[in-house]
Amino acid sequence: METDQVQRVSEDADVLRADSLAREIFSDVANKWALLIINVLGARTLRFTELRNEVDGISHKMLTQTLRGLERDGVVHRTVYATVPPRVDYRLTEAGEALRETVNGMCAWTRRYLDEIEAARRRFAARERDAGR
Repeated sequence: METDQVQRVSEDADVLRADSLAREIFSDVANKWALLIINVLGARTLRFTELRNEVDGISHKMLTQTLRGLERDGVVHRTVYATVPPRVDYRLTEAGEALRETVNGMCAWTRRYLDEIEAARRRFAARERDAGR
């Protein structure tokens, strides 16, 4: 019985398996909106409108969907206050804080290699044009 449980945990944690929970979670937290929300929340608590103002270009619907997914995965904690109008605050959980370190690393990588990435994209586009695609 214990071996079956260990095998199941191993399968759930394998991001290379199409049916793994890890891949589902990875997909949820590795999209552009989730990464930006995690970065913006940082070590502070924000209300929905504050988050929407901080994340340029996100729609109300997409922010709602992304926050729900992050809450479901235990990355974001949502607190609802019984006021009129209702007040809802969002903050990162301990797991969210740990994930933010990874997100910050990705942001640093992007800043460091942005010029090289832009140059590679220009070369790629030129090759595509020259090939008639």
